[in-house]
Amino acid sequence: MRWTHPIAAKWPAEFPERLQLYSLPTPNGVKASIALEELGLPYEPHPVSFDTNDQLSPEFLSLNPNNKIPAILDPDGPGGQPLALWESGAILIYLAEKTGKLLSRDPAQRYETLQWLMWQMGGLGPMFGQLGFFHKFAGKEFEDKRPRDRYVNESRRLLGVLDKHLKGRQWLVGDAYGIADIAVFPWVRNLICFYEAGDLVAWGSYPEVARVLDVFLARPAVQRGLNIPARG
Repeated sequence: MRWTHPIAAKWPAEFPERLQLYSLPTPNGVKASIALEELGLPYEPHPVSFDTNDQLSPEFLSLNPNNKIPAILDPDGPGGQPLALWESGAILIYLAEKTGKLLSRDPAQRYETLQWLMWQMGGLGPMFGQLGFFHKFAGKEFEDKRPRDRYVNESRRLLGVLDKHLKGRQWLVGDAYGIADIAVFPWVRNLICFYEAGDLVAWGSYPEVARVLDVFLARPAVQRGLNIPARG
């Protein structure tokens, strides 16, 4: 009997033998699609529309009770059993371990990669997201600019940490491109391009970040992964 999941009632799979991706082209959402493109894993994307509150539907909540994208279903998970998984960082680690790519098996490099992944999940993403709220979205109407400036200052600090670390390095972990880069640079791109916060954070002060961002965005798999969730 073919394995099915309640989410298939809203997003039926045309290719159920493939990994199923439920996402949108947000900084967190594209982490999964970029990784899938880089790894060459067959997958089927399903856009989750925030405009119609798809993320709050019973079908989506049956997969991710935290109602956030991305989420995946892998029909060929550990031990050949199906796996449902959410949280972008967990998905990146899972896909890397599934394929043996983008995450070094050398213990020191592995933990250094995971260190930067956690740094993005706990710091860079949340701080940039709050800056975007107070600069581009509803928060920009607040007369009191202290909340905005708090996140501007912390975003500048984090960019400074990143810029200093990248000096003399091709990627976050030396010359090895991996899941930490896939986690960090969509958020940097979003801060500058979508949030239009370059002037606020003094973008010209971080030449190393800009250098690596350009190389990241030039990768064909990254270009595909940035758009695929929107196409469905």
